[in-house]
Parts: sequence; structure tokens; C-alpha cells
Amino acid sequence: MRVALFITCVNDAVFPDTGIATVKLLERLGVEVDFPAGQTCCGQPQFNTGYRRECEPLVRRTTRAFEGYEYVVTPSGSCAAMVRQHYPRLGGPPGGELAARTYELTEFLVDVLGVTDVGAYFPHVVTYHPSCHALRLLGVGDRPRRLLAAVKGLELRELPGGEECCGFGGTFAVKNADVSAAMGQDKATSAVSTGASVLCGADNSCLMHIGGILRRRREAMRTLHIAEILAGTEAHPRTGEESLA
Repeated sequence: MRVALFITCVNDAVFPDTGIATVKLLERLGVEVDFPAGQTCCGQPQFNTGYRRECEPLVRRTTRAFEGYEYVVTPSGSCAAMVRQHYPRLGGPPGGELAARTYELTEFLVDVLGVTDVGAYFPHVVTYHPSCHALRLLGVGDRPRRLLAAVKGLELRELPGGEECCGFGGTFAVKNADVSAAMGQDKATSAVSTGASVLCGADNSCLMHIGGILRRRREAMRTLHIAEILAGTEAHPRTGEESLA
């Protein structure tokens, strides 16, 4: 199987290890991964801020970049939701066709590859934050938790109020900084209450927001994208400290 990796702006610019982990994980599962160089911003920031017409050129460019691939996989529920929910309206038939081929990483693993045990090893206590776009727009449900539950050595603890928004919301955090920060504080407090050492998520934008609060509070908890947990094996284990958000 050959897929295209849709890396997204946040991962490309700030969290490249998430992209590397995604490739390592997929290749370990027998998937050939390409990285189309023509990809760029999917247009979500412009769309969410109301600049719908201005994001249309980005939609067309993204659609062209991923032509010819049966599957497009992204380690971001947020950007996957942009393509799946809005590209059919913004990009016409080509946008709708791309939407049908685009999968958030945990969806792809469980629904397309049909696996929950990916051979991962991560001997740490973890709690999982479900991001809003993945949870509500994509409906990923318990797929991330099923993948985490199968990781050898990992103890998964439930996050109180897990389905509540962390307050990031992209431009929401800029336009409504005080509200965003208060929501993030609540999420950080809930995460710390679990006693877990790692807060895991499938969107680095959320983890960046919560992780910044945890660091300012000097909490011992760290944040880590689920791809980076699933990429670790007993032969090549992660310590839980590398490339944390």
C-alpha cells in the first residue's frame, strides 16, 4: 500500500518528530509513504477567520498536491476535518474526491489497516486528550484509546472532562486569549489530577496549548503526540522525554 503524508503546518514547522514518527510507524506496518512536496497550508486558519474566498487557492493547491494517491494520511484531526468537512464545498468535485481519500492517522490505522496493536512499547502512565475536531467533526471515537490500550507497558488513565475543549481553537486563542487560557488551565488541572506522566493527543496544536500551561506551572507532566508513542518499540524504545510538546 502507498499513501501520501499530509504533514500540516504545525507539525512541519514546530513538531517535525511527529511526522518522522508517523512515517516510521506506517513503514513498520508495511505501508510505503510519500511526501508530496507541493503541499502547503490547507487553508483552515483563513477559513475559520472568515476569509473563505482567500483560502480557495490553498484548497486547489492542496488538491493538486495529493492527486493520484489512494489514501492521504495526516497526524492531525484538525486539518483532516478541514479537508473532509469543507473541501467539497470550497474545491468542487476535486475537493470532494480528496475529502473521501483523507484520513486522520488513528482512523487509518484502525479502519483501513485494521490494526489496534501496532507493536508499540511505551512503559509510562498516560492520559489521553481528545481534540474537538477529531472528536466532533471526524467522529474518531475510541480509536486512539484502543490503540493506546494495546501498547505494551503503557498504563492508560481516563482524563476527567476529557471531551471538554482545551481552549486553543487556533485563532480563538488569539481573539479570546483570556477565555482560552482559562479553559487551558482547567484542562491542565484535569490532566495532572490523573497522576499520569504523559498527556497524549492526536493534535499537536492542542498539546502545544496545554503543554505551555503545564510548563509555566512547572508541572512534571509532559505532552506527546500519539504517533510518537505508537512509533516506539522494545527494540527502539522512547524514554517519554524526547521531543515533548
